[in-house]
Amino acid sequence: MFDLGFAELLIIGIVALIVIGPKDLPMVFRQVGRFVGKARGMAREFSTAMNQAADEAGVKDIQRTINTATNPVGSAMDGVKDAARDVTSSLSDLDPNSETGKLAAERAENARKIQAATARAQAERKTQEAADALKRAEELEAQAPKES
Repeated sequence: MFDLGFAELLIIGIVALIVIGPKDLPMVFRQVGRFVGKARGMAREFSTAMNQAADEAGVKDIQRTINTATNPVGSAMDGVKDAARDVTSSLSDLDPNSETGKLAAERAENARKIQAATARAQAERKTQEAADALKRAEELEAQAPKES
């Protein structure tokens, strides 16, 4: 509610020390602490009473209904997730001798071949880059003046 930092509290304390005096300052701080404690207690009690009244009136049920009604994408996504889960479980139960099973095996084999070809091409490219770097280093070494 009130945003008081350490610097503000320090200034308030110094001003209170000067105005009230060191003799009466502990008594004043004790009274301020009691007042703040009572205010917090009253605020907590009020908040609790309001929450209880809202629970009795069924506000939480209405709020859940409104959240569901105002967020149709969320409820639709739940349906999509359930459907995807059902499809995934049914795909793992494929018969390998069926047309779908044969097609799935063929696609998996093609994916493995593509990955192997890509890895092979990458390795060849890295080998060529290393050979070019070595050749360039040898050229620079030959061009450098020899120090004796």
